[in-house]
Amino acid sequence: MNKIAASELILNPDGSIYHLNLKPENVASNIIFVGDQNRVPKVAKHFDTIEFETQKREFKTITGTLKGTRISVISTGIGPDNIDIVMNELDALVNINLETRTIKKEHTQLNIVRIGTSGSLQKDIPVDSFVLAKYGLGFDGVLHSYDCEHILDAEFEDAFIKHTNWNPRKARPYIVKNSEILEKKLMGDKVFSGVTATAVGFYGPQGRVLRLPIEDAKLNSKIDNFEYKGLKITNLEMETSAIYGLAKLLGHNACSMNAIIANRALGTFSEDPYKPVEELIVYTLEKLSL
Repeated sequence: MNKIAASELILNPDGSIYHLNLKPENVASNIIFVGDQNRVPKVAKHFDTIEFETQKREFKTITGTLKGTRISVISTGIGPDNIDIVMNELDALVNINLETRTIKKEHTQLNIVRIGTSGSLQKDIPVDSFVLAKYGLGFDGVLHSYDCEHILDAEFEDAFIKHTNWNPRKARPYIVKNSEILEKKLMGDKVFSGVTATAVGFYGPQGRVLRLPIEDAKLNSKIDNFEYKGLKITNLEMETSAIYGLAKLLGHNACSMNAIIANRALGTFSEDPYKPVEELIVYTLEKLSL
């Protein structure tokens, strides 16, 4: 077996994976991603037991159990570049022998659910509601660094590129489906579903204008009214597409749940943005621990 070089698989002196500061025994097969490190204990407070806790940089992890189900909650920080780190290091923890630096013969599959906040792009998806992403539409370009064509939907992408007159100087948008297994677990009567778009930044990349003019002032409205085979782009955030793409490539299940705290179409913002986030945490944990 080929040994993975120390420059490629970087470990800390204690043998833990470099950024996450985790060892294989520290992570559960059911994992919740949150962006904000301060949201990790807000999820973990619902656990029946807590067995492990660590933090390095923005990556905070708590592992425990709920109703007999072992769950880890990890903060990823903001953006698809951070997702690239977190997804690869989590996969290494379960599918690479860190001592021999060789890939394990048997593959371990993780169940990964993102609990995030987002702004709705559609008037009929109000603030304080939940959105489950059937697809992740990536504007970030992360997946293009990998051999990924076999997991993408080129026709869907081409339709979006044509509809928006996408600037070819930007990364080609890519589309990846979620895990149907997790979708069935997490879907409910009060949950909207559609396509979650992932931007590479918060201001210009999401059409926000402060002092800098943006490349396409009409892009958000073109995104809002795009439809493909009955699917609309429901919301815009900064992590989902990279999670979906890397999960699919690495053989893991992934699904993204967002609490809608703003409606970009109506210009509204939640009166209490912490309330829908807490409700989504409770909802997701109940579904995962069934």
